[in-house]
Amino acid sequence: MIDLSTTYMGLQLRSPLIVGSSGLTKSISNLEQMEEKGAGAVVLKSLFEEQIKFEVRKVFSYDEAHSAYTEAEDYIRNYAREHTLDEYLNLIQEAKNKLSIPVIASINCTTAQEWPAFAKNIQKAGADALELNVFVLPADIEREGREYEQLYVDVAEKVQKEVSIPVSLKISNYFSGLAHMVKKLSWTGVQGMVLFNRFFNPDVDTATFKITSGHLYSDPEEITHSLRWIGILSGQIKTDLCASTGVHDGKGVIKQLLVGARAVQVCSTLYKNGLGQLDVIRDEMLEWMEQHNYTKISDFQGIMSQKMTENPAVFLRVQFMKHFAGIE
Repeated sequence: MIDLSTTYMGLQLRSPLIVGSSGLTKSISNLEQMEEKGAGAVVLKSLFEEQIKFEVRKVFSYDEAHSAYTEAEDYIRNYAREHTLDEYLNLIQEAKNKLSIPVIASINCTTAQEWPAFAKNIQKAGADALELNVFVLPADIEREGREYEQLYVDVAEKVQKEVSIPVSLKISNYFSGLAHMVKKLSWTGVQGMVLFNRFFNPDVDTATFKITSGHLYSDPEEITHSLRWIGILSGQIKTDLCASTGVHDGKGVIKQLLVGARAVQVCSTLYKNGLGQLDVIRDEMLEWMEQHNYTKISDFQGIMSQKMTENPAVFLRVQFMKHFAGIE
């Protein structure tokens, strides 16, 4: 009997397959289908810091006279903020009432100011864990890299002071020393690190002279980036690693587990192929494990990480050298 169960951030998952935060995970109906089709956990649609600020500005736009009354302005600001937050807490509560798999809340942070106190309410609402999706584009020419890095540390430390549920960080690869930064972030005590988040990329419409959005969904080829870094970091830090971006099928999930991921998030493939793709991925995993005589995930998890492989340099430069040397 093949057992797909695993643990991630101390949570018991019936499979390593996690549905990542997206518009798909803000619907209770979708969440129920995800559970039915074999998801091990779900990450609810992120609450964006910019979203709260937008709601506040929208309320203010209805009353231009608000600035004459400081107390009224504070009341309106707090009301708009709390209304948005309450809607999110209701989603958490309803999801917990309907699902038996872990429900992970998600916050998209750009500062360390808004979230520590709200994290308490997320925990009270019943979330099993909290994913902090932190990304600030290091685009300020006057700002040094260590200032951006400190933001990630501040967010992780301040939020964890407020909650006892597991906390994970979903980060990008925009660090000059990525391996060292991941290790530094692991020292904050976060139980999970998700590599990597996906964000808006601009494109240019040469016909209309407008800035447009680039590719919204990942492609299977994008798996190689997170695959490399999961493989390098696996076994070097104590924090659980979760792979994200470019995982579209069962083979992609298996690859990430082989290099050391504890869990794997999928999203784009569900937009492209529907929620039924979860069934397909699960069946592909079971078939592969049966073919290789594995009965549980731990039988093969991490056996191809840089730490465990016979040729660790392959994660760094060997394939690059072979390509340009013309070696087959």
